Amino acid sequence: MRIFIALDIDDAVRTRIKRFMEGVREFAPDGRWVCPESLHVTLKFIGEKPVQAVDEIKNALAGVRSEALQLAFRNYGFFPTAKSARVFWIGIESGPELATLANKIDDITGSLGIRKEEHAFSPHLTLARAGGRSGARGWRKEDGANKNFAVLQQKLSAMSVPEFGSMTAHEFFLYESKLMRGGSAYSKLASFPLGDFLPQPQS
Repeated sequence: MRIFIALDIDDAVRTRIKRFMEGVREFAPDGRWVCPESLHVTLKFIGEKPVQAVDEIKNALAGVRSEALQLAFRNYGFFPTAKSARVFWIGIESGPELATLANKIDDITGSLGIRKEEHAFSPHLTLARAGGRSGARGWRKEDGANKNFAVLQQKLSAMSVPEFGSMTAHEFFLYESKLMRGGSAYSKLASFPLGDFLPQPQS
């Protein structure tokens, strides 16, 4: 099973992001655009694990404690740099509690032998990737001037800073990712409360 840990996004925020994507994707037609319905705030990508290991991860995550999280979605950027843009993303603003939660999850999964993160947690939502190129955040030796997002960057520079709204996250999820034709399909395997929230059972 290919799994990761993430926060879901409120419908109102998702709708605003979807409208934004519909308005700008024509300026980067060669990019691989993410399906808005699949957007989520990744806290930890784990990768392929057998079913037995997934159950162990679920049990470990049940011990994570954190307050509910306030998140605001605004602005945009490019990885690794604007001049060598390979990934187009929008920003997430939150208090230190979000990074603290991601670090707790990294520590707990690390105790199970899962590789720990090499970079500091940097929350964002990936909207598009340059066609045929990696979505990794860091610099790669093949990175150079990339024209996939040049027109998009020009158009965005003439617009006001996009605002997508805010939300309170009351739980986080363990997801399964299945590679499908045309992209990945995500399903929630388990939910874990933040603060005093009682999550609804997953069907």
